[in-house]
Amino acid sequence: MYSEKSFTARIGKDEITIATGKLAPQAGGAVTIRVGDCMLLSTATMSKSVREGLDFFPLSVDYEEKMYAGGRIPGGYFKREGRATTDAVLVARLTDRPLRPLFPDGMRNEVQIITTTLSADGVHHLDIMAVNGASAALHISDVPWAGPIGAVRVGYINGQFVANPTIQEMEHSSLDLRLAGTKDAIIMVEAGADEVTEEVLVEALEFGHAAMQPFINMLNEMQAEVGKEKAEIVLSSIDEGLETAVIERIGSRIEDIVAGTTDRHERNDEMGELREEIVNDFFEMDETTNLSEVREVITSVQKKAVRNRILYEGIRPDGRNYTTVRPLSSETGIVPRTHGSGLFKRGETQVLSLATLGTPREAQKIEGLTSDDTRRYMHHYNFPPFSTGETWFLRGPKRREIGHGALAETALRPMIPSEDEFPYTIRVVSEVLSSNGSTSQASVCASTLALMDCGVPIKRPVAGVAMGMVKEGDKYAILTDIQGMEDHLGDMDFKVAGTSQGITALQMDIKIAGITKEIMAQALEQARVGRLHILDNMLATIAEPRAQLSAFAPRMLTVKIDPDKIGAVIGKGGATIRSLEETFEVSIDIQEDGTIFVAGVDGMKAEMAVKQIEGMTKSPEPGTIYPGKVVRITDFGAFIEFLPGIDGLVHISQISSDHLKRVEDALQLGDEVMVMVTDVTPDGKVRLSRKAVLEGLTLDEAREDDKPKGGGRPGGGGGGGDRGGRGGRDNRGGRGDNRGGRSSGGGGNRR
Repeated sequence: MYSEKSFTARIGKDEITIATGKLAPQAGGAVTIRVGDCMLLSTATMSKSVREGLDFFPLSVDYEEKMYAGGRIPGGYFKREGRATTDAVLVARLTDRPLRPLFPDGMRNEVQIITTTLSADGVHHLDIMAVNGASAALHISDVPWAGPIGAVRVGYINGQFVANPTIQEMEHSSLDLRLAGTKDAIIMVEAGADEVTEEVLVEALEFGHAAMQPFINMLNEMQAEVGKEKAEIVLSSIDEGLETAVIERIGSRIEDIVAGTTDRHERNDEMGELREEIVNDFFEMDETTNLSEVREVITSVQKKAVRNRILYEGIRPDGRNYTTVRPLSSETGIVPRTHGSGLFKRGETQVLSLATLGTPREAQKIEGLTSDDTRRYMHHYNFPPFSTGETWFLRGPKRREIGHGALAETALRPMIPSEDEFPYTIRVVSEVLSSNGSTSQASVCASTLALMDCGVPIKRPVAGVAMGMVKEGDKYAILTDIQGMEDHLGDMDFKVAGTSQGITALQMDIKIAGITKEIMAQALEQARVGRLHILDNMLATIAEPRAQLSAFAPRMLTVKIDPDKIGAVIGKGGATIRSLEETFEVSIDIQEDGTIFVAGVDGMKAEMAVKQIEGMTKSPEPGTIYPGKVVRITDFGAFIEFLPGIDGLVHISQISSDHLKRVEDALQLGDEVMVMVTDVTPDGKVRLSRKAVLEGLTLDEAREDDKPKGGGRPGGGGGGGDRGGRGGRDNRGGRGDNRGGRSSGGGGNRR
């Protein structure tokens, strides 16, 4: 029997329980983490041997969503979980980013972290639990690691910070901040916000870092009591003699190249020639030389030269100072038949975003652990190989592409108009055409341009900028708008997106053990200045959303009906709604609350469809005059269709001011006439009068005239005389003021 031990800590209102020793005993480290009725299993396992031939650390992090956790059976034919969902990929990325910087340099043993959902209660968030569970599993395992870390979500509700708010509480929060850190520093940040200020965000970071400390302390106690001894592993290292020889052979040539040109392509060409020369020299001297180590030394020398030039000379690889943004350009409307397009260029980074509008039925349906949801705004990001001048197989979106698309979606979502204001499903696709750093934030800018070009009434334009940092000891430099080399050789990638009013999205990845509050505050302020500069460029291209949608975009109209009338619109077996869609060339979406969306490229046809729906679902109002059509004749009167699918009886006595012996003496099938609704019975039968229209009677007068006289209903109109048709009074409509009316609903629908 396995012995289980439990440890608890509190973050905000949540009591977090970590248990180990019972489940997954053969994993390197295994824990369950529980908050409320949410429970995850996190494991961390390391290979016994080094993976040969790698020049990187082989860490894999997976988050396994299991539908049983929410008491649900997966949809689809196979009824089992398939490939990772977008949400699962994003949680895996969120878990990976704060863990990776804390592994030893040169580690080549494969480490696999798997988090499995066991139970979900629909109240507590699982993503932060996944990060904390992985940290706990690693900390008690035999895997060498400089943890632990803690993670926390911070909400901003009614002017107060809340640690680990529930899913329901987050609906009222203007900030969704997720951060992870060690005891001494913040190591990862990801946030979505509704235009919060830099000052509020810095306070939130400080609040969150303090809130995670009890959990970190608990993990240290746990490790001391039940943790395994860390394994001794062989770290990849370069032979010191070879390193010295390569450095001596290089001399000052790399420093000269770095200082001699600001052109990226020229510098890369010169570095490539130098690398090839030195590698060939060492191969000729000794064919057994590890050439990959030679290349690694050259890269290390280049990295040091670039970083020193930034730190001690204040000059970046392309000659800019710390705060300068690369040259900008913006364009809209460059693709002819898309609903909206925006091209944004910053230096050598170029992104084309395309916006498409659709109907509500085209919203993305998401099968969650505890409930299903829909997403009416979607943002997708594509990074093809030609954007970097390379080639590779196209195998669908990678984790990085999914993550960058989600970040751009987070940045723009607060500015998307509500469904009531703009009842469209919106999809934006960002195509990276050229990459030299900060493509995710360029996609934010290009997508803002595309949405405005499309005519989407966004609240305010959004721009993004990527910040970097180079740090040696206490000396550091914050860099605005980093390019590819600065991202690769630097210590931080800090993406900030927002409007002129505040921040809407934030993501920070670092390669060192953490950064201080002061560095974070400086980076945010520097990003704000850069963001406003970029916004000015974008607004010079398009100052506000276009007043008219593209000619190729669907026209969306909305009509609200009584939910009880939905069946009349759908019809038997869907026949009515199909007929409407085919007749008017529209798509129709019906919501449970009676809201109906009608979309069609031809706005006039969409309006005609709406009028038809309104007529089909409108309840006849006593006293109201309608145009109608004779659809059936009997001995006692005529049936007039005065609303689509709704007819009523005009008794023979109410057809004309003259006495009639036969209905056909005044009316024929197909005749169009004006009639007044005089009564609606509880079962929906409608009484009409043509005579009331001809004589200009009020509702009360019409009802009095229609009463039986002399013990029976008259066969004529009472009064006879050659009064003619008096058709000039047919158009006295608009007397439907309900004076004395009895509004009873119902309406006599003809099936």
